[in-house]
Amino acid sequence: MIADLRIRFAVDDEALSRLHTDAFGGDHVPSPWKARLERHSRSWVGAFVGDQLVGFVHAVWDGGRHAFLLDTMVAPDFQYQRIGTSLVAALISDLRELGIEWLHVDYEPHLDSFYRDTCGFRTTDAGLLRLN
Repeated sequence: MIADLRIRFAVDDEALSRLHTDAFGGDHVPSPWKARLERHSRSWVGAFVGDQLVGFVHAVWDGGRHAFLLDTMVAPDFQYQRIGTSLVAALISDLRELGIEWLHVDYEPHLDSFYRDTCGFRTTDAGLLRLN
């Protein structure tokens, strides 16, 4: 199935919150995605089948040349169809056009092949500190 990719689409908080719950599990809690994206993200991309949001990714930024890829998600019924790969590729292309020079990503070990082999990221040393 081919999804329609939409860059910086008009975000529906409920639809994106539902996708997040479906993709990551947990209790459904509506979140103010639209306001957060407009305030903190340089770009975002949605994957749609008809009017249904089935995938999403975004990049927050430092106001300069660095951006940070976050929240790559695809609805379970649409996974393993290269939608995630297409989302990340579209985001990378848009960020290049916007003048972003470096794109960072953190991920869990089971996603290493996706981000390194499929999406082209290289590994780096990084640090993490839990604040709360």
